[in-house]
Amino acid sequence: MKVIICDDQAIVRDGLEMLLKLEPDIDIVGTAEDGAAAVDMVAEKTPDLVLMDLKMPIMNGVEATRQIRAKYPEVKVLVLTTYDDDEWVFDAIQAGASGYLLKDTPRDEVVKAIRGTVTGKTYVDPSVAGKVLRQASSHQIQPASLITGKLTDREIEVLRLLAKGLSNADIADRLFLSEGTVRNHVSAIMAKLGVPDRTQAAVIAIQHGLSDS
Repeated sequence: MKVIICDDQAIVRDGLEMLLKLEPDIDIVGTAEDGAAAVDMVAEKTPDLVLMDLKMPIMNGVEATRQIRAKYPEVKVLVLTTYDDDEWVFDAIQAGASGYLLKDTPRDEVVKAIRGTVTGKTYVDPSVAGKVLRQASSHQIQPASLITGKLTDREIEVLRLLAKGLSNADIADRLFLSEGTVRNHVSAIMAKLGVPDRTQAAVIAIQHGLSDS
């Protein structure tokens, strides 16, 4: 899988590149020192994933994530940063980041998150997961009917559990379904809501109050 590393600190870029190059299935195709450079590099290198810092000069990681996801929706963005402030976390997820990790995350977990994110999974550091929920709840401004009208009853059930942070396996156990069936429902939900991943679907569900019942 092709990965771009974006961080304004050279020592961080070099360290991550050195560590990730030890993985036979990860190919570091470029490094960028700010968000604007990362957006340009995505156009040139067509990576599978961008490992994105947030607070950078010229263009921060939130805006870079927003532009990358808008122009190249097939490219995943995994945030790796020191910032766990509520607004940073929520803004990054809303911009389209598929995951959010802190820089003290163990190397093996970062590698696992990269592999999983490329295949469509979502990774949010446990210490910031609650912040996403709080911020999403505080932005609840739309009635649930605006999205429930687009979904089947079963899809609404799946979305409610997805918004509570349950994995596909947990949802399958709760609803007595196969994991494959749940994956199909999640894919249908994302398509109907017009979102690129389950993280965005969960944020929309929370904003419409579907995680409270």
